[in-house]
Amino acid sequence: MTDGLSTLYQDLLGGSYDCVDRIVLNAYFRMGHDPGGFRVWWRALTGSDETLENAYLMRLAGRFSRRIRGYAKAHDIPVIDCPAGQRKHELAEEFLARTKVTQGLFLVLVGRAQAPVWDVGAKHHIERKKPMPYVNHYSFHILDPDWGHLTIKISGHPPFPAQVILNGHEYVACQARRAGITFTKEGNCFTTISDAAGLAKIADTLSEPRAIGRLSQVCERWIYDCVCFALDFDEQERSGFRYQYSNYQIEYSRNLVFEVGGHMDQVFQALIDRSRAPLDLKTIKTILGYRHRPIYRRRTKRSAEWEVAVERPTYDLTIFKLHCGKLTLKIYTKGERVLRIEAVAHNTRELNCGRSLEKFPEVVSRLKAMLERFADALSCIDQCFIADEMLEHLPLASQVGKTLVGGIDLNKARMRQVVEALIALSPSPNGFTASDVAVRVRVLSKQSPCQYGPRHAGYDLKKLRGKHIVRRIGHTRRYEPLPTGLRAMTALLVLRNKAIKPLLAAAQPLHPARGAHNPKPIDAHYHAIEVAMKGVFHELGLAA
Repeated sequence: MTDGLSTLYQDLLGGSYDCVDRIVLNAYFRMGHDPGGFRVWWRALTGSDETLENAYLMRLAGRFSRRIRGYAKAHDIPVIDCPAGQRKHELAEEFLARTKVTQGLFLVLVGRAQAPVWDVGAKHHIERKKPMPYVNHYSFHILDPDWGHLTIKISGHPPFPAQVILNGHEYVACQARRAGITFTKEGNCFTTISDAAGLAKIADTLSEPRAIGRLSQVCERWIYDCVCFALDFDEQERSGFRYQYSNYQIEYSRNLVFEVGGHMDQVFQALIDRSRAPLDLKTIKTILGYRHRPIYRRRTKRSAEWEVAVERPTYDLTIFKLHCGKLTLKIYTKGERVLRIEAVAHNTRELNCGRSLEKFPEVVSRLKAMLERFADALSCIDQCFIADEMLEHLPLASQVGKTLVGGIDLNKARMRQVVEALIALSPSPNGFTASDVAVRVRVLSKQSPCQYGPRHAGYDLKKLRGKHIVRRIGHTRRYEPLPTGLRAMTALLVLRNKAIKPLLAAAQPLHPARGAHNPKPIDAHYHAIEVAMKGVFHELGLAA
């Protein structure tokens, strides 16, 4: 582990692993999504344009439905029509827990969603229906020997666009069983691992270029068996119907397995308390469980097992998220002893590195870099520090290139607001711009765009660059904080807001305070410091 948060708490960890979690691939027949290409494909399928009409397209969709239901009835496979709002993954988990199928199709769920549909007009003119209509989608739930539970979701209308939904933890669990590694799997994470290094090595294989071949193989193994209900194998071959794949959604997680569940809870709650205000977190959701995390490590190790997630968690689940467009960063607890940090690309287009399946390793690499930047920012805020040299040199002028810029005076409200904005923007996946800083400063200072705009923010960022607190990302106009600078800025704000201001306020000769109704350890520390500081002020002859 290379991030600051893992390094900070490594003495409390019993193991850790990185894993590509949820993987959603788009499967599409490229020719069928172009009007001219669809006409050529239809001619190869039927022999002419005579049947290229809406009625025939609807018949093809109806044949898809009838064949699925007939096959499912003959093989005793449930087919369930799901209403709007039905949580299909929970329904699938219920059937998975009691199915006797060990490999292959065990459930089909039918739901309605929007999908591209062709509209054939006069003289066989083809164009897309607008707005995009709601049509039946068939979710084939399959048990694969290498990937465990996977889902293939196919639209019932030609050109039958599909999604393949995989889970990296399922893949790692299957491979770990083959390697003889025993583990306890709670929900979607491993909590007890007999060989943590071996399991981490298996999980890392999903980040390698060879993962492209594994993903392609599992898709090709099942998707044509599913679409054969619409086009049998002869029709697929005759018309040249072949899917191509692209990355749509990917999640990458770092899982820190603590030796003691109680230690993890203390670390995480303290991390939330210290980072909530600097990162400007609006909401932090806590779902209460019905058990307390154990104080001592469980000594007995159980063999590998499958557990179905219940609606109410066993332990308290606290989670906070940071959203940036179609990217999300999360940190939350899983199970008894696992702290998970997660980077999610809801649409890989946001990463600007291509979406084809061949780009899968690069997408994972970018998500990993986002996750580590987020963890580094959290560690800097959690354990802030400033060196004496930086404290002395902050007010002095500095040079950026050939430009001489002023120093940094945190006694000025404008500079404090810039630093607060910088800390709040520090976990941003792709860095931040001067405009982003200006917007956040205006929120803090209640100023207008004329009073503080991108030009003012650009000058302040240049001063911070001169002190090596932030740096420009490559040759772009985006910035990111340096770890040492972020620690120093956080430390200065914490000292000013949480130490100096409260102590000076408490030193004033006011009537005695009644004290907190629910005192915490930090309240006792503040009281002791107040008493000591009064003596210091008296000795120095300083009027409080």
